[in-house]
Order: sequence, then C-alpha cells, then structure tokens
Amino acid sequence: MSAVIEVKYFNSFLLKKINNTGGHLAYDGSFGIPQDIGGFSQIGSPATDNIWAIEESRIRGGYNNTNVDYGVRAYAVSDEPNGDRRGNTLIYSGIFNSRTGFNATNVFSAGEDITKSLDPVNGSVQRLYAEDTNLNIFQENKVSRALIDKDAIYSAEGGGTVTSANLVIGQIVPYAGEFGISKNPESFAIYGYRKYFTDKDRNAVLRLSRSGIEEISVYGMYDYFRDEFNTIDQPGLAGRVTGGWDIHNKQYVVCTQGGVGSASSKYNTVAFDETVRGWTSFFTYKPDWILSMRNKMYTLKDNELYQHYSNDVNRGNFYGTDGKSSITFVLNPAVNYSKLFKTVNYEGSNGWEVTSFISDPTGKDVQSSASIFTTDTSSRIYSYREGEYIINPANGQAVLRADYQSVFGTANPGYPRLHAGFDRKENKYVARLLNNSGLAEGEIRGGNNMTGVKGYFATVTVSTDDTTDLGGAKELFSVGASYIQNNGY
Repeated sequence: MSAVIEVKYFNSFLLKKINNTGGHLAYDGSFGIPQDIGGFSQIGSPATDNIWAIEESRIRGGYNNTNVDYGVRAYAVSDEPNGDRRGNTLIYSGIFNSRTGFNATNVFSAGEDITKSLDPVNGSVQRLYAEDTNLNIFQENKVSRALIDKDAIYSAEGGGTVTSANLVIGQIVPYAGEFGISKNPESFAIYGYRKYFTDKDRNAVLRLSRSGIEEISVYGMYDYFRDEFNTIDQPGLAGRVTGGWDIHNKQYVVCTQGGVGSASSKYNTVAFDETVRGWTSFFTYKPDWILSMRNKMYTLKDNELYQHYSNDVNRGNFYGTDGKSSITFVLNPAVNYSKLFKTVNYEGSNGWEVTSFISDPTGKDVQSSASIFTTDTSSRIYSYREGEYIINPANGQAVLRADYQSVFGTANPGYPRLHAGFDRKENKYVARLLNNSGLAEGEIRGGNNMTGVKGYFATVTVSTDDTTDLGGAKELFSVGASYIQNNGY
C-alpha cells in the first residue's frame, strides 16, 4: 500500500543567465554549471552580454517560512586597528572538547565579553595556574585568584553566599600581602596544594598555600636573598631565578643566576625543606629548568636532560663535573670565655678535611699603613687518607701517600704509617690545630709547632677530600673541639 507524504517546504536553486544588454532574464533550462562563466565576475560591465546568477525557487513557501538569506556577515568596528599589548588583561577563546572533536580555540568573538582586566598598578600577568575551580593569577606585584566557570554573589560582609550564572573567569580576589612573582615565572613550582615562587623585587621567596602567602626566606636566609637578588638584578645583566620541586627529597630548589658577560658564571643553588622549615643545602649545579616526574627529579642543562640521584657511585657529580661537599659552621662552646682551641674532632666517614679554621676578629690593627683585622687561623688539616705519610729510612724525610709510588716503586710499602692530619682514635677522627697566624706586636710563640687557635669562637669549614672513595657516600654526624680557657698568654 502506498503512502502519500505532503511536502510542506522545499527549496531549489536555479542557475540563470542574464542578458545584460537587453536587461531581461534568459533561462537556459540547465542546472549544470556552464563551461565559461568568465562574465560572472564582471556584473554590470557594458562589455558583458551574458551574466550568470543563482536564484532561489520556493515551492509552497508560506508566510514567515525559512528561506535562504545572505547568512552571517562578520564585522567589527575598531577606532584603532593596530595591535594592542595589554599585559594586565586575560583573554579567552572558544572551548575545546576532545570527546566530541569540537575545537574553537582559534575563535575570539568580538561580539562577546572575552577579556578580564586586572589592576595595571600591579604590573603584567606573568603566570597562570588552574587549581580545581580557581585560577591563580601571578602578577609582578600581586597574586590573585579568580573563579572558573562560575560567578559568586558576595554578601555585604564580603562572604560568598550564592553561585550565579556561569562565567569563564569570575570575580578576581587578591591574596593578602603585597607580594608578586616579579618577572621570574620560571621560579614557580608546585607540590600538592603548596605553590612556591620568588619575588625578586622584594627580596623574598614565597609559599602560597591554604593559609595564604608566607615568606619562607625569613627562615634564616633573609640577608642572603636580599643580597643575592640585588646582585643578579644589576642593570643590563638580565639575571634569572630558576625554581622547581625535588620530588626525591621533598624540597623546593631555587637557583639564582647571573645574566650576561662575567656575571653569567655566577650562580647559587639552595633547597628549602618543609620538614625542618628551613634551608638545608647548597648545591654545586646550575640548572636551566627543574622538574620532577613520579619519584625522579630531572634538570635541563644546555638542552640536555639529566636525572638526579641516579646511582650511588657518582655523588657530587653534576653534568659530568665532580664537586666537593663542604659544611661551614661556628664553634662556640662556653660563649662567655675567651678560649684556646687545641684540637678538632669529628664523627663520621673517612675522607673529611678541615680547609679553614678562623677565630673571631679582635679588632683593627695598623701595620704597614694598612688597617687589618687580627685573627688566629689554623693550617689545613688533611683527611685521614691524604694525611698519611711514611718516614723514608733512606734519608729520614716524610713521604706523603700520594708520593709512595714515585719514591718507593709501590703504592703499598711495608713501613709504619703515620698521619699528619686526622688520626683515628676510638672511632673518632682527631687532629691538633697548628697556628699559622702572623705574630702580633709583643707576642711570643715558640717554634713552628705552636698549637692552638685563640678566640671566643671559631668559624670552621669541613669538606671532602679529592681521593678518598671518590664519588662515594660521606657522612658527618658531629664536629667538636677541645679547648682551655685563655688567660691572655
């Protein structure tokens, strides 16, 4: 049985030929495209006899029925068509949906409100970070947050009460504190809900967490960062501050780097540890970028990717260069007394040496028309291995371990070994302090073996040597010194 379906609306299109000379239409009876339509681009030209045009034919078209129109015409009116850089303004495009394949990221509709401006007093926007339903906005002098895909209506007291119509970027609310990220977005790092960054213009290293912005550079390093940021920010140097999260040790690592010329080789890399709320280590590497993935930490250097903590045989080796580990501290027992430090000792691994032992300055003296601070210093104290020596029975002279092969023809001669630096006693490494300071006026010192360094306190630097278990683990648990009260003699 057949069915009859009524067609309520139907459109067709006709290709017609217009006789321009006579001013009337002449339909050629074909819907095909003619072979020669050269005159189509010359409508209105007296020299053209035949002009082709497309006409709509409406069958049963009723009142207000849809018909073909000119369609959408894009237009924009701009008083100043030149490009405009607005560093304090955010702009967003159409959406991208990977599930449906819809991509409108190249669409910026001038007919919609697609910009959001911040206070230009706070400088340009340097970094954006989307977190849950908030957008963190880092300007040079301010850090703010904005709602994403919603807009909150605030009460008279300032508290959020109701969520209203969806907006791409909602109301912008600044965090408390006059801090920004300066022009160093490369210092930004994140772990969990904590965001770390630096404000070079205010000599601060900052942490943004649920409690707001906190200045973590005040944990024993305020003076350091004040001087360091000022050094790399000299005119024309264009220094940078590289930051990243070390997932292996759970530390924020920040590297201050000089700019161009002689300053390009200047850098310092330090790490902040949340567990002790302090800055724990200086490092000898200079990264271009710092990143972490799963349980590994990586750095980029000269377009090469390096993995840190990759093995246990090349400790202190960064980018193919070996570096020595050192610790500087202050010895100050019995703080109210002037002391004579006689020996120094430590508990830990073999391979540590004292490279510097300097007492506190006692004041300025004038010698040879130059003002100097008078201090007591000690000679270098060799490590247990490097300070080992043998008395050559042939001439009675001491031969250091490094010269065994050249003097005795073997690296293991059978003579008794002595130690000029640290010696091992009861699982401690102990060495006496030999004073190598110049004689002050009226001071008498007996011979070259004078022992002891005088002062209220001493600044000591202990570092690893160049030969003992190179690249292996070195542990240092404690350092101490034996002393007596100094009576002025």
